[in-house]
Amino acid sequence: MTNDDEQFLRRAIGLAAKARAAGNPPFGSLLVGPDGEVLAEDMNTSISDSDITAHPELKLARWAARELTPEAAATTIMYTSCQPCGMCSAAIERSGLGRVVFALSTEQLSGLKPVGENAGARLDGPALYDEARVPVEGYYV
Repeated sequence: MTNDDEQFLRRAIGLAAKARAAGNPPFGSLLVGPDGEVLAEDMNTSISDSDITAHPELKLARWAARELTPEAAATTIMYTSCQPCGMCSAAIERSGLGRVVFALSTEQLSGLKPVGENAGARLDGPALYDEARVPVEGYYV
């Protein structure tokens, strides 16, 4: 962790505070290029946008995939106030970002929430492998 990493994390934490002040969940993120320039930043707007997917990490990953070449995306660093959730992690992976630096871990965040909040849906599967693989088989070659 460098001094620059800490400064950018503080900026992400500031965006999280701004999100909370606006009535949204307290999460903020920024995307930094290899020269230290902030390319984009955002905060959670899931309440104000009535969009459960309006996480800042997802919005920045989508921005990077749309606006940057794969080579440029690979040189970026995302700084975020909390460890990205599964949805955001998948988007970050697909967008090809080079590195993610976060402040609070998922475990630390969970310790700050009331017990039982967001228990999650029950997942059942895998199932019907022989049928489900047909449209997928050969796609990733």
